Amino acid sequence: MEYAVLSNSSGDPIDVSGDVRKSAHELEWHSVENDGEGNWRYALKRTREAAAACLAVGILANILVAIPLTTELVAPAHAQVIPKSLEQGGTDAALRERRNAWTVGVAGGQLSGTYMTLADELAQVLDDGDNLRVVPIVTYGAASNLDDLLYLRQVDVVMAQSDVFEYFRTQRKTPNLEQRIHYIIRLPVSEMHVLAGADIKSIEDLRGRKVSFGPAGSASSLTGTIVFQRLGVKVEQVLFDNPTALEKLKSGELAALVRVIGKPVGFFAQIPPNSGLHLVPIPFSKIFTDHYTLGEFSSQEYPTLVPQGDKIDTIAVPAVLAVFNWPKNTVRYRRVQRFTEALFTKWDKFMEPHRHPKWRDVNLAATVPGWTRRRRGDAESYLSEGRRISAKGSEGRRIWVVPEVSGSLGYGPYSGAA
Repeated sequence: MEYAVLSNSSGDPIDVSGDVRKSAHELEWHSVENDGEGNWRYALKRTREAAAACLAVGILANILVAIPLTTELVAPAHAQVIPKSLEQGGTDAALRERRNAWTVGVAGGQLSGTYMTLADELAQVLDDGDNLRVVPIVTYGAASNLDDLLYLRQVDVVMAQSDVFEYFRTQRKTPNLEQRIHYIIRLPVSEMHVLAGADIKSIEDLRGRKVSFGPAGSASSLTGTIVFQRLGVKVEQVLFDNPTALEKLKSGELAALVRVIGKPVGFFAQIPPNSGLHLVPIPFSKIFTDHYTLGEFSSQEYPTLVPQGDKIDTIAVPAVLAVFNWPKNTVRYRRVQRFTEALFTKWDKFMEPHRHPKWRDVNLAATVPGWTRRRRGDAESYLSEGRRISAKGSEGRRIWVVPEVSGSLGYGPYSGAA
């Protein structure tokens, strides 16, 4: 019996390509003693195994040859870099100190509200790693923010409204409020939204009806209540969260819901057409001139709630970015000071088109009667000299900062604009 084996004439253990390509009659034959059918089958099996092994080695050799060529043609991938803030090590005590040293808590408001959006954008713009970290805090709303600033730990800056301050001073009689709470800048006004069904034409139509004023602690739970009291319209007041109130309004369980929030806000803008809901006008009169101003809604802001081309009058309330007046040279004082300086240094970034449009309505030098402005070092000196700072808005218009005029609210649809 004879069997075939592959021979490698080159002597190179890798170079088997020639052997693989040989035809059967080119193989070298060797004789073996045929002592039976078992030996014949064994020889045939060994021949097949040898052929398969040589084929596998040939494929592997081709792969090994191709790898260097592929490496030369494809550029190596760059290593990804882990943020340095996550790479930092040290003892627990050192890490705890570093994380807290320059961290400032900013109380915004309800998650779906304008103040929370502003607080979040403060963090986006002012964050500077361990040099300054701004932590936005979701709260009950603008009315409770002043409470948080006075009594809640780790709250350094809040969005608050001027009528809330006055309520705490005159009704709650919070001691030494003027000395304890100061403000950095005056924020844009927040408008009072009263959403109702088609059967409600005026605030008077809500007399004796069930109206939601938002959750307790929200701006609407205080400002909305004050406005209805001054108008002499007594309603059945309930305090639902706003999504729940909207569903109850649609079902007819409520006659209206009230939100005091800076326009435009998605909660109202996203109400579909033909919902049967609309914004109720609130007439401005002398009973509101102490802490409020005239506001309005347009069909451009709320196309499904205001008829095309129309405007609806409402009440608006001024707001401030308030801080606790910590004693100088204390840790909390230095944190707020660094926050304040960063705010003015990076103010132009709040004018970028993707930021909330309310930032472009801020007049940095505007005052708020009854409040004390926090001194801002160089920024305070700059404004007191009567110089002007301009910042370009998303549509090219300029918002001018004018010298302070004490004793004037200065609120209006074009206040500070030129």
